[in-house]
Amino acid sequence: MLTTSSMRILLVDDEVELTDPLSRILTREGYGVDAAYDGTNGSNLAQAGSYDLLILDWMLPGKTGLEICQQLRRQGKTTPVLFLTAKDTLDDRVAGLDAGADDYLVKPFELRELLARVRALLRRSGVESYSNTTGRLTVADLELDIENQVAYRQGRIIELSQKESQLLQYFMEHTGQLLTHAQILQHLWQDGEQPGSNVIAALIRLVRRKIEVSSDTPLIHTVYGKGYRFGAGMELV
Repeated sequence: MLTTSSMRILLVDDEVELTDPLSRILTREGYGVDAAYDGTNGSNLAQAGSYDLLILDWMLPGKTGLEICQQLRRQGKTTPVLFLTAKDTLDDRVAGLDAGADDYLVKPFELRELLARVRALLRRSGVESYSNTTGRLTVADLELDIENQVAYRQGRIIELSQKESQLLQYFMEHTGQLLTHAQILQHLWQDGEQPGSNVIAALIRLVRRKIEVSSDTPLIHTVYGKGYRFGAGMELV
């Protein structure tokens, strides 16, 4: 199992005023960070180095982040890619995901959200593991306090029932994975008689109503006929 200090991130962005402080912050978080300020050098580093995560600006001199990602995917490389970009239309997001990106963060962004997405991508790829010893889980801008059955999002305190908290914990511990109705039922009702799948649908509606309000990014996504997937940017997967 890799520790945070053994994980390497490549950051490629031509905005020095963003790249340099972000590189320092990621280093303080315990990651090994290489930085490049144009697409040509970024592509060369991505090809030559062994990285656990690539953070790419979309528009770069020399070669775009989109082209770097496409080239890596054509070569069969599955290193997670997080795009940082000012492009925020649906067509742009589709183009980025079609190119092989794993996540997408629009500038300007909150540092806390970027760090949470970095952790989530590393967990999803099996590189970074996390423990519940702190009693807290974070995915995107949502934080769950397991012991107290309380979640936090966009400055809101979200009270949860026991089953709602258990469901949210299960989702957050399996970010990006397809979870079937049967898996959710088995996890939430390990002992005794299990209810019907309509109970799961009702419980998920309750949790959605609490954690996704107004302009919040959707986190719980229905995969029709199969189950659910949890995480930011999952709706197009």
